[in-house]
Amino acid sequence: MTSLKMPNQHTVKLPEEGYVRLNDFLGKGKFLPMSRSTWYSRVRSGEAPAPVSLGARIVAYRVEDIRAYFERFQRGGNGNV
Repeated sequence: MTSLKMPNQHTVKLPEEGYVRLNDFLGKGKFLPMSRSTWYSRVRSGEAPAPVSLGARIVAYRVEDIRAYFERFQRGGNGNV
């Protein structure tokens, strides 16, 4: 797992590769500090990565996509390039 230091001094850990669920990285004190509604709005608009279906009732996000979005989020403040 990789640890990243957030601007608010929280240490956030994500696996090196694979998939993560929304609750693993989104929310106050997490990797991406924003609401679910904001996240889903950004996914719909194409600003944020779309989830990958892992089964009939489960979706997750590629860790690589979340890291890339996070880097844009830090640079631009909202994830836009």
